[in-house]
Amino acid sequence: MSRPVSPHVAIVTDSTAYLPLAQRERHRIHAVPLTVVLGDEALEEGTEISARSLAAALRERRPVTTSRPSPETFAQAYRAAAEDGADGIVSLHLSAEFSGTYDAAVLAAREAPVPVRVVDTGVVAMALGFCALAAAETAEAGGSLDDAVAAAEKRAEGTSAYFYVDTLDYLRRGGRIGAAQALLGSALAVKPLLELDEGRIGLLEKVRTASKAIARLEEIVVEHAGDATVDIAVHHLAAPERAEQLSERLRERVPDLRELHVSEVGAVIGAHTGPGLLGAVVSRR
Repeated sequence: MSRPVSPHVAIVTDSTAYLPLAQRERHRIHAVPLTVVLGDEALEEGTEISARSLAAALRERRPVTTSRPSPETFAQAYRAAAEDGADGIVSLHLSAEFSGTYDAAVLAAREAPVPVRVVDTGVVAMALGFCALAAAETAEAGGSLDDAVAAAEKRAEGTSAYFYVDTLDYLRRGGRIGAAQALLGSALAVKPLLELDEGRIGLLEKVRTASKAIARLEEIVVEHAGDATVDIAVHHLAAPERAEQLSERLRERVPDLRELHVSEVGAVIGAHTGPGLLGAVVSRR
């Protein structure tokens, strides 16, 4: 039997949260899709373009860009939530440093039929997903709009994300990392480890080989988790074996691991990281 869902506070996020479908449905979390533009074709993330298709396009060096949802798309989501009985909405989105999604949500919130609290979480992928789950669980327990926002913000503060990419070129092309940093990585033939830092992508460490970088990623996650009660998500793009191996090691090594999610990122994040991405999100409860 599914848990009762609070009808008074609705949770909206965006498609870059990469929440498992079962959890989105269980908690009635609505994910507004971002758009991936492949050549001259605009496709909705999550429904109209697969990670496999994106990885193939990137390998063929076809032009790939991304764009935010329109304010009207958010307005439709807010109206639907209100029609379903919500008298308040928490709208949680990826870092405004990455996308104009937060700005579009703010515009739509001004005309919504019920109060909408739009939150720039400063994170992305399951780091954002964990925030949405925290807000939903708080609402289900009878929490107010402010309570749900506070729960999401607290979860964001206790969440870190680290990732490895085969090359910084995709991040450079998308403007998500500086050209000088990207050039440095290429010139030294190093494998970069990156982190989310105050809503931005930052270079954490430079490692000489892919195998050493992935081993170091594991160590960083284990060190960060410590003895705390944590949830972890392992993300990848076209690297399922790497992801499975990392998740198995983390399951063995993190002492108080509650939930472990393994998933391929969607097209929006994949477009900026490229095939070979391996990432880990550590979220303290």
